[in-house]
Parts: sequence; C-alpha cells; structure tokens
Amino acid sequence: MLIRITSKRQVTFPARVLEAMGVRPGDRLELEEGPDGYIVRPHRIDLSRLAPLRDGLRPGCEAFDIHSFRAQSHDPALRD
Repeated sequence: MLIRITSKRQVTFPARVLEAMGVRPGDRLELEEGPDGYIVRPHRIDLSRLAPLRDGLRPGCEAFDIHSFRAQSHDPALRD
C-alpha cells in the first residue's frame, strides 16, 4: 500500500486502515523506530499509570469510567 506525502509533509491513511487500528478523529498515533524501519500504532492510555491517582480522590467520590468518557463527544482539545 502506498501513501502519498503532501508538500506540507502530511499523510492520509485509508479509512479501512484506521478502522482496523481502532482510531478515530482526534486520536493520536505513535511512531516507533525499529531496526527494520518505523512502526505506527495507536497511542493508548496505560490505565495502570492512573492507579496511583486513586489515593488522591475524596472519600465517596464515584468511580470514573475512562472508556465511557472517551466514547462520548468532547472538545478535541480535551483528548489525551
């Protein structure tokens, strides 16, 4: 599969590729250099890194469901 690079060095991935990767508008892609070239993968939140924040919550505070929050429509500036 070939992807064209514009004069502004931007690329457009085919929709079927982005759907297969599970990315949506506003999501980020991670570019990792490897020995044979570069690997492109969706940038995902490491939920285990959020666990230490639990101690800072007020007692009685409801649990926050990050998956349902991400599924809702929000201002793109609020995305991770």
